[in-house]
Amino acid sequence: MSIFYFIAFLSILFSLLVIFSKNPVHSVLYLIITFFTFTIHYIILNAQFLAIVNFIVYMGAILVLFLFVMMMLNLNKDTEPSKGLYVKLAGVIGGGTLLVTLVAAMKGLAKSKPVLLQDVNLGSVQNLGKVLFNEFLLPFEVSSILLLSAMVGAVLLATKDGNPKSTKATI
Repeated sequence: MSIFYFIAFLSILFSLLVIFSKNPVHSVLYLIITFFTFTIHYIILNAQFLAIVNFIVYMGAILVLFLFVMMMLNLNKDTEPSKGLYVKLAGVIGGGTLLVTLVAAMKGLAKSKPVLLQDVNLGSVQNLGKVLFNEFLLPFEVSSILLLSAMVGAVLLATKDGNPKSTKATI
């Protein structure tokens, strides 16, 4: 249990550093570390598939995209517009609403009983694969066909003249 609390402390610390960091690149790097601590939480909770997906998708793809976009935007303090009174007021109201929601959630947490897992292999990749390829085979295959058609459509839209070039060799 002490490992869980230590990782939870690191998650909260790095998420606060994401919010309060002045440099946007540092903020994204702190967000990568925060997602890594979430991956460790998933491993502790015996959800290996979620850990792998979190690691590959969020840390490997989305946050790298964030870094590239921030570096391409070339954010400077000189070009940043000043925020008006209404924007600051909306931020205070939103933050206060979040605080009230968190306090209400913490009060409800004290009344609930802990959840005990009946099956220790509940979040394993093997069980997920069995369910995915037995019960949900048709939706899985339909989604793969939809993704394939979207990829073909994106390739066709990306060509300059709208027609794919012929691959016939001219002799």
